[in-house]
Amino acid sequence: MRKAPFIILTLVVVFLSVVVGVLVHRARIPRKLPAEPAATNADYRLKQVHLQEQGRDGSRWQLDAEYSETFEDQNRTTMRKVRIKVDQPVKGDQASRSWTVTGNEGDLNQDTKDVELRGNVVLISSDGLRLETDRLRWDAERQRAWTDDPVVIYRAGAVVRGTGFESRVAEEVSSIRGRVRATFQRGRPVPTEPDSAGRS
Repeated sequence: MRKAPFIILTLVVVFLSVVVGVLVHRARIPRKLPAEPAATNADYRLKQVHLQEQGRDGSRWQLDAEYSETFEDQNRTTMRKVRIKVDQPVKGDQASRSWTVTGNEGDLNQDTKDVELRGNVVLISSDGLRLETDRLRWDAERQRAWTDDPVVIYRAGAVVRGTGFESRVAEEVSSIRGRVRATFQRGRPVPTEPDSAGRS
């Protein structure tokens, strides 16, 4: 009977030794730090960027990025993990609309407000359109969005593929360039949210 407490005490000591050993071992393993951009000659570097602006016509845009670097001599800001949301107000008999565009990285021209997004670019509109490409450019003065890279557009059961895309927002005209291929599906929903990799 006297051996039972001794055995229990021995097991507790062994258990505590194992736990302490595991904790000490884990403490010695270097922790992986989040990837920081390499040092550059940027004039400014910001984390968790959040910008908003409202136009004279009532339209609003919001830009969010994981971080940005500003190069004043080039009038350029580079960004990573970019998300842009544009809200367009009601015009005449048209309902209000919004667009959300995401990309791995992008550049903003500070003078012209032109934007270029690169890497897993996904545009989703409030009226059910989804566009995927690797690069998308925006000309602020002409209100023109375009890409010369392959595009895939999803809308209302249709999937359209082309080798380029252009949209002139003020004129409400969009076109798909190159050899166009369209697939129509009945009764199947079109993906409107990107998966974890940013693609459907």
